[in-house]
Amino acid sequence: MTAGLDNRRVAMFRYVEQLTRSPADIEPADIEALRSVGFSDRDILDIAEVTAYFAYVNRIADGLGVTVEPWLADD
Repeated sequence: MTAGLDNRRVAMFRYVEQLTRSPADIEPADIEALRSVGFSDRDILDIAEVTAYFAYVNRIADGLGVTVEPWLADD
């Protein structure tokens, strides 16, 4: 499913999911898939850095037992 997303976003989210779930499996073809929909090398670096940073921050928070502020809780 693509939820009506354009090809660029679908490619980006596929890459982000793979980078999150199985980063060791990233291959040159995965990077080329991003280039083929118009992402520059700088864009790809930004995507990888944001993905890695998000994973890092969440693991630190989870590892330290940080909880969500009460005002952010889902109702």
